[in-house]
Amino acid sequence: MGGAVEMTADCDLLVIGGGINGVGIARDAAGRGLSVCLVERGDLAGGTSSNSSKLVHGGLRYLEHYAFRLVREALAEREVLLRIAPHIVWPMRFVLPHRPAMRPRWMIRAGLFLYDHLARRVSLKAAEGLDFRQHPYGAPLAPALTAGFAYSDCWVEDSRLVVLNARDAARRGAAIRTRTAFVGAARDGEGWTVRLRGADGSEETLRCRALANAAGPWVMAAQDATHARRAGSVRLIRGSHIVLPALYAGDQAYILQHDDRRVVFVIPYQGRFSLVGTTDVPHEGDAATAHCTPAEAEYLCAAVSRQFRRAVTPAGIVWSYAGVRPLYDDGSDDPSAITRDYVLKLDAAGAPLLSIYGGKITTYRRLAEEAVDRIAGTLGRSAPAWTASAALPGGAFGGLDLPGFEAAMQARFPWMPAPLCARLVRAYGSDLPALLGDAASLADLGRDHGAGLTQREVDWLVREEWAMTADDILWRRSRLGLHMTAAEREAFAAAMGAG
Repeated sequence: MGGAVEMTADCDLLVIGGGINGVGIARDAAGRGLSVCLVERGDLAGGTSSNSSKLVHGGLRYLEHYAFRLVREALAEREVLLRIAPHIVWPMRFVLPHRPAMRPRWMIRAGLFLYDHLARRVSLKAAEGLDFRQHPYGAPLAPALTAGFAYSDCWVEDSRLVVLNARDAARRGAAIRTRTAFVGAARDGEGWTVRLRGADGSEETLRCRALANAAGPWVMAAQDATHARRAGSVRLIRGSHIVLPALYAGDQAYILQHDDRRVVFVIPYQGRFSLVGTTDVPHEGDAATAHCTPAEAEYLCAAVSRQFRRAVTPAGIVWSYAGVRPLYDDGSDDPSAITRDYVLKLDAAGAPLLSIYGGKITTYRRLAEEAVDRIAGTLGRSAPAWTASAALPGGAFGGLDLPGFEAAMQARFPWMPAPLCARLVRAYGSDLPALLGDAASLADLGRDHGAGLTQREVDWLVREEWAMTADDILWRRSRLGLHMTAAEREAFAAAMGAG
């Protein structure tokens, strides 16, 4: 399943783009009985979808822009994603220190009350006020910050969410073709003739009845390649992140009000680090070139140093990344005020073309549901929505919660070190027994390439998850590149190249 799938027949729907929106649409459509092909010119989640803040959240700050529908929908989706992907989505407590010069306490209390009540909350704790002079959450903060609030949102392994949607789409019959570029398409009365180019430069054509343009930051280029009239445009906004050695102990995250009234998250990351982000900067040029600039790194460090006891500098950064958000251009002059809502534009003047603008990882499933509703309607195919209750691969815990399932796996595989078991459960969930196969000892998992990445896991990622390069594995599907030495990363890249 891990490689390109040969298309031998026309399909109902061709999806352009292997980010979270594209794979979500492919999964939903395949589950409703449409024949689907998804093409991605690089790796799954190779762009924005692996370079997010890794949060499933309602967007507390969006309330200031009166985006109540978006916040309500996102809050409801937290519960859905917790239910269908409990191994890669889990609750997190966010601590919001109060700075009187920023927003008054009554405003924050009112916002948190709305946040708790705009959508039904099942598994997440309500917001509360905190006295940092007594509560342990205050320990990492500057002494001048004596009070604040705590509320609940969720964390997600963003690139794994993409891969799991792709796996489920493939399981339901979709063809997932990575390293396959969309070159262009021509429309006629019966559908689309699509030109594709493989990694080796070879070209082919296929026929489809409808196109879904989910190319993210490249949505306008893909739109132009269809020769259809532009139905909208996007603003490219760069969000940069830095990774620092852990700034504090504990599983809580912090949301800091910076001096420009934007917010910066500080999130526990990979057990040993703190993830700090994000910025909101207009991006010029190709989104593939996005990186955290020195000015952005300084900005993020200043936000932490302003409110934490321990000052940080760019010299302490161990890794950084940037993602480019393709936000629907609503005419706003302030990058932070541009809508984070998604906009779908259906061109049905002939064979259907649906273009996706904007969106956020939290609401990808609802976006996909609405997109497939529209596409299926134009094709005369109706089937009920289904993704809200169907577990993603690895998400069937048999009624157990995450700690209970982890304990069950540790009991089933007692030879596996507890830290390795915990990591594998959070990556593969109920697929872990299939990954381990007949292994009865650590040695049976084969070579350890570093940081607990065994050959058995590598083989799974290549066979089941479309991984082809060292970067696919180390920086998207596992993030183990952070835990390896430079020599281990180089040796693994050489081993993958030899394979």
